Amino acid sequence: MVVVSNRVALPGEAAQRSGGLVTGLVDALHQAGGLWFGWSGRLGETAPEPNVFETEGVTYATVDLTRADHDGYYSGFSNAALWPLFHYRLDLMNFTRRDLAAYRRVNALLADALAPLLNPSDLVWVHDYHLIPMAEELRRAGATQRIGFFLHTPFPSLGVLATLPHCDDLLKSLCAYDLVGFQTTEDLTAFHDAISRRAGGTISTDGHVHAFDRVLRAGAFPIGIDTEAIAEMASGAVKSRTARRLQESLRGRQLIIGVDRLDYSKGLEHRFKAFARFLDGYPAYRNHVRLLQIATATRSEVPEYRELRQRLGALAGDVAGRFAELDWAPIQYLNRSFSQRSLAGFFRLSRVALVTPLRDGMNLVAKEYVAAQNPDDPGVLILSRFAGAAYELDAAVIANPYDPEAVAEALQTALKMPLEERSERWRAMMAVLRRNSITAWRESFLGALDN
Repeated sequence: MVVVSNRVALPGEAAQRSGGLVTGLVDALHQAGGLWFGWSGRLGETAPEPNVFETEGVTYATVDLTRADHDGYYSGFSNAALWPLFHYRLDLMNFTRRDLAAYRRVNALLADALAPLLNPSDLVWVHDYHLIPMAEELRRAGATQRIGFFLHTPFPSLGVLATLPHCDDLLKSLCAYDLVGFQTTEDLTAFHDAISRRAGGTISTDGHVHAFDRVLRAGAFPIGIDTEAIAEMASGAVKSRTARRLQESLRGRQLIIGVDRLDYSKGLEHRFKAFARFLDGYPAYRNHVRLLQIATATRSEVPEYRELRQRLGALAGDVAGRFAELDWAPIQYLNRSFSQRSLAGFFRLSRVALVTPLRDGMNLVAKEYVAAQNPDDPGVLILSRFAGAAYELDAAVIANPYDPEAVAEALQTALKMPLEERSERWRAMMAVLRRNSITAWRESFLGALDN
């Protein structure tokens, strides 16, 4: 197996604790051996040869990028054009032909560095929106291996996709793969619609896609988590010093938790306003609940993210100013990261999780919260209908994040929910998590690619 991603999770790096991609692939590479290829994370002069080394049976190959290439490929086209497009934020999409050229150039550069490292029987698995042209560039470099692609973000409807200049080239690049995987059937349907209506292709009854003189497969492969590992971790983490400090600070109050990257797709501003609406509409809960919102800062060099951080700080201060009492702060807003173990302990202590993104490919926090619960006294998951996880976790309390009253009502429903109903919902969701685990996701995708 050859894994290709924008960043490589090198041994010992903190990146190994983050994200579904890393969680899903590190174990497989260690078990079966393989190669992980991508950008090194360093900026400098692009070397003609990748830096290759092996440890614990896994080969790592990384390539440096120049600052100009990184700015155009990563900060530019990937995150200023594709990311807002795929999350339906057309007002934030910033397209330039220079960034698109850098995106294509870096994908070609990476393909040229990877191609000599491939063996004839390798399965190549490319990940996420940064590398959509990778198969097309590998084919140009002479690669004949089976190449699969998995999109971790949502795939937009045709009306949204068509706003991107040169979107037809993006569709053609996707059709250079042998297998294209999406998180949900909605994403898959949007892709099929774009192929048939925009690219003039066809979808056969057996699911094959015929377009751009290519035949490929496309399917929905919802990513999972290591359910049992999270459950075991939470059981021990709830007794840790960090979790005990949090529990003591509550003084018997019920905890509502949100854990997100600091990103406009997560709906944090809507969440804070809905929480204020909850406190306003259900005053009996004042001084009896606390919202702990952990929002890890990312892409701090991007102006939109700096401005979001400032707005959230102001909103949190406004909620506190309106409702706080001498011995109670209604909201605790933290811009820092915690280890996965600490978060598992926090999840287990929480009566409610607010997972209300405006648009999300999957959202593994929702799944981790469910897995971390105490089977004898589980909490309640409030989940946005626009998260990919809502397709699987329909036993959660589903809410529309654009409707603050609906989220406030969901909070009241969750906080007063009796144990019997909480347990029934939790058992239904755990059955899904165990069936659609991270291992099942990996094996189903690679099995389809190998077949």
